[in-house]
Amino acid sequence: MTAEEFNTAVDAHADGLYRFALKHLRDQDAAKDVVQESFARLWARADEVEAGKGKSYLFTTAHHLLVDEVRKGKRSTRMEEHHQDLRWSGQSQPDLQQVLEAGLARLPQVQRSVVLLRDLEGYSYEEIATLTGLNLSQVKVYIYRGRTALKDHIGALELVL
Repeated sequence: MTAEEFNTAVDAHADGLYRFALKHLRDQDAAKDVVQESFARLWARADEVEAGKGKSYLFTTAHHLLVDEVRKGKRSTRMEEHHQDLRWSGQSQPDLQQVLEAGLARLPQVQRSVVLLRDLEGYSYEEIATLTGLNLSQVKVYIYRGRTALKDHIGALELVL
């Protein structure tokens, strides 16, 4: 990968990579760090990565960084996030974005990754399998279970709207 191809990859994939990291971490600074580290690792291996494989390399690297970040973050839980649902009961109905983010936060890390890659970033099942290192049937099962858990979390649509 040349410097020009690297710059093209930065322009093409930085926003999608940031959205992916932000949906996982819900922290802008941590998401920016993941994106920056992903691009730094791509640059360090630019001579080994083909230009056409840049996107896959970036999202795979970001996925692994997110797993590490989530593991590190599980050691400490913020009370505000833990009791967010309790605050909703005393207020008017929450908006759908808040409900979805809370539902995503409750998913196991692997399910959250595959659901976000499929529904937010638009990857195919095969691409997700390649990015995450899972086989195709595992990807389909995790997406199904993640969507089912989100559906259960949201409940009836009229309660949200």
